[in-house]
Amino acid sequence: MDYEQLSLDGVRMQSARERVNLVRIDTLMNPGESVDAWDAEGFDELAERVVRARRNGRPVICSIGAHVIKCGLSRYLIALMRAGIITHLAGNGACSIHDFELSWLGGTSEDVPTAIEDGSFGMWEETGRWMNEAINRGAAQGQGYGEALAVAMGEQPERYPHRDDCVLYQARRLGVPATYHIALGTDIIHQHPVCDFGAIGRASQVDFLRLCHGVSQMDGGVFLNFGSAVIGPEVFLKALSIARNLGYPTFDITTANFDLKPLGDFRVKVDDDNPDYYYRPRKNIVNRPVSRGGKGWHFEGDHRQTIPALYQRLRQKGWALP
Repeated sequence: MDYEQLSLDGVRMQSARERVNLVRIDTLMNPGESVDAWDAEGFDELAERVVRARRNGRPVICSIGAHVIKCGLSRYLIALMRAGIITHLAGNGACSIHDFELSWLGGTSEDVPTAIEDGSFGMWEETGRWMNEAINRGAAQGQGYGEALAVAMGEQPERYPHRDDCVLYQARRLGVPATYHIALGTDIIHQHPVCDFGAIGRASQVDFLRLCHGVSQMDGGVFLNFGSAVIGPEVFLKALSIARNLGYPTFDITTANFDLKPLGDFRVKVDDDNPDYYYRPRKNIVNRPVSRGGKGWHFEGDHRQTIPALYQRLRQKGWALP
């Protein structure tokens, strides 16, 4: 069958420099600043497990959704990596895009409801071209997706004046794997004519295998998921299955999911007639991974409260944080 395809050759791109950004570099939150207090049952025990894991040399893997970046929490993530708490950072494609745009433009996040009306949504020349070019080049050299973007930033510092606040760039400087797990067709850079899904797939495969290695070392470690409702839970469960299939001990683990969604008693089994059954983090992070040991939690809250609260609690427990 000769199925028709739509060509991207005629897509009209615009400069992001002319865009109104809903998130800006000057509105990022700073570690240690005053925020509304937040706490929850089990939160102190989780913080204790994080500290114990790191003192024992075990990993703390942090998975994030894009709203962690859009909520202005990049500096918290960088501080937690710099202090040796986060040993691996994982995200989806949108995480990388918002992080990337902040690094070169100092702003990110357009007004989608109005932009979708005329087809201008996501049609940003610099973001689409520069990210795709970096990924294409990096994939050809065997680099991971996050690594390829960080390498490009290192090679052209004048293009990225805000890279000190860029999570993926600082992760590379600190020796922390920053891996991005891409669903093809979901990100605005996939709309650009220079996009090569083959290159994206190769680079994201490298990142997935790096995540698999991190998960394979997780016995005694911690997996934290902040706001990733699909990609984070799915890649974690597959990575965990691979690690166990290969015989790595991964049963003494701690998992925690942070999101706005209320789940009630999240340890009670729910049937498929309950909508919560289809909320992936409940099954793939909180319950299934610890069915033979360890402990899982779900914490309800805004990232702008929960991440600073974790930062403060770790500092109270004696971990060296500014």
